[in-house]
Amino acid sequence: METPRTVLVTGGNRGIGYAIAARYVAAGHRVAVTARSGAGPDGTLTVHAEMTDSASIDAAFTTVEQELGPIEILVANAGITKDTLLMRMSEDDFTSVIDTNLGGTFRVVKRASKGMLKARFGRIVLISSVVGLYGGAGQVNYSASKAGLVGFARSVTRELGARGITANVIAPGFVETDMTAVLPEAQQAEYKKSIPAGRFGTVDDIADAVVWVSSDSAGYISGAVIPVDGGLGMGH
Repeated sequence: METPRTVLVTGGNRGIGYAIAARYVAAGHRVAVTARSGAGPDGTLTVHAEMTDSASIDAAFTTVEQELGPIEILVANAGITKDTLLMRMSEDDFTSVIDTNLGGTFRVVKRASKGMLKARFGRIVLISSVVGLYGGAGQVNYSASKAGLVGFARSVTRELGARGITANVIAPGFVETDMTAVLPEAQQAEYKKSIPAGRFGTVDDIADAVVWVSSDSAGYISGAVIPVDGGLGMGH
């Protein structure tokens, strides 16, 4: 039986984040989610947080700590996209995606690490993407932000690894969410051809991997990049 932990999932109001939060609830953990709007699944505490604002993140963490206790598992999932070709990409398209996806991860991990150091226990899971290492046309900003998470997790592992804290990266491939549902049928079929598993992933495929890598049984895994992509990225 897993030890019940206090879990915070950023961006837990929809898609992959929502599924991750629901899976932790089902496993008997105390779960909070951050959201800019909307709410997390039943059984979760929803707090408002803006990933680009340290004060907003600090306030959200303080609320969770008061209601559920110090955060032991942090899943940094919140992210945005502003896809466009490099030649058309504005400075704001680039910096806003980096500041939310990579900067936001820095802010939440820094805030969570205080309690984890005190407890000498922590699980940090960063949600990256297959395009972080594989690349994606029209996604220079997003790919760079997601690749940055790899160096981030590995540096955190070197700094905090001796204190019972792990930091790992999950790299989802194409997943059936609102974001992929808007792609034209022909494009979806084209993508499926490049995936050895022959299908898109489900949000549950991702949630399973996240909950496992943050479990008691994965305590000796840190600094790893775990692809959950049906074989799409192999070696990337």
